[in-house]
Amino acid sequence: MKRIILTEKAPKAIGPYSQAIEINGVLYISGQVPVDPLTGAVVEGGIVEQTGQVMKNIGAILEAAGYNFRDVVKSTCLLSDMANFKQMNEVYGEYYAQDPPARAAFAVKELPLGVLVEIETVAAR
Repeated sequence: MKRIILTEKAPKAIGPYSQAIEINGVLYISGQVPVDPLTGAVVEGGIVEQTGQVMKNIGAILEAAGYNFRDVVKSTCLLSDMANFKQMNEVYGEYYAQDPPARAAFAVKELPLGVLVEIETVAAR
């Protein structure tokens, strides 16, 4: 049975989608952008600050669904510029120090709200 995950500790969806969906022991987290859930605004700063906020948002959704970062099996990182890959990777790596998930990273033409990074996540039990 499909379960919709919604938490106030992560940004509200900016379109017709859910923060996350869980089905059959797999959690699919929609792409998270660096929006502070308290203010509804994109965090100030560069790729380091933005990646940090994205990871906090992912963590809040994982927690709301009863998962944690150790349960993450796949991430897709979207960057507005591959020149930001190294710094994004350093912040991202802080959350996956051991047994990191599978991952893909792409540069795209642009991202919602003009952000520098968006990350979608899949976790499983």
